[in-house]
Amino acid sequence: SVKILYKKHNSNLPKNMVKLLKIEIKERRVCFQPNILWKIMNIILFGAPGAGKGTQAKELIKKYEIPQISTGDILRGAIANKTPLGLEAKKLMDQGQLVSDEIVNGLVEARLQEADCEKGFILDGFPRTVAQAEELDKIMKKIGKEIDKVIALEVSDDEIIERITGRRVSKVTGKIYHIKYNPPVDEKLEDLEQRADDNEETVKKRLAVYNEQTAPVLDFYKKQNKVYEVDGAQGLENITKDIIEILEK
Repeated sequence: SVKILYKKHNSNLPKNMVKLLKIEIKERRVCFQPNILWKIMNIILFGAPGAGKGTQAKELIKKYEIPQISTGDILRGAIANKTPLGLEAKKLMDQGQLVSDEIVNGLVEARLQEADCEKGFILDGFPRTVAQAEELDKIMKKIGKEIDKVIALEVSDDEIIERITGRRVSKVTGKIYHIKYNPPVDEKLEDLEQRADDNEETVKKRLAVYNEQTAPVLDFYKKQNKVYEVDGAQGLENITKDIIEILEK
């Protein structure tokens, strides 16, 4: 039983997993491998473009060894592997058309059933609309899983604009800098350039789309009592600390 496994293997658990041993015996949402016991965590990282979702996802991957899943990565993988849905998506993209929700949802469903998602996953940038969130709930029910927590990184539009418009890329080394937060030390300023879509006008348009289409997804999950808000304007280490505290309580 789960209780026996807990008693037998508790001493072998890494320190950072101790808090996760508040096990819901009823749900049996527990994975077991020799000497390791952990609670499954299916997470959505939520926030505007530039809020820092990718940065925090990397920290969570290192700590919990669960995959970060984005629709962009799934699409590229499906196209590279020439899966039926991947080929269909490529055909639409080659024609300059948007990939339909039906295809995206199908790709997400397939990805969430892969072996590396057994002990959890981090969804980054999906769902983007309430319709996708509703479909994700259906997918999760179908495959016998559920979303546990939605971590919302709260960052003001002004902060987002400053973060993105301040990014620069070196034409020489390809390294990414920020003129305020991470200026180059050993490169010439004239060798730095701003990406075309990092200008203020484009960023404001992206934020407008986010606020209109994606922000309402939070309300969808708030009704399920799954949303946990984190101050995304504080230091990176503090953001990570806050997220871990939420996940482990």
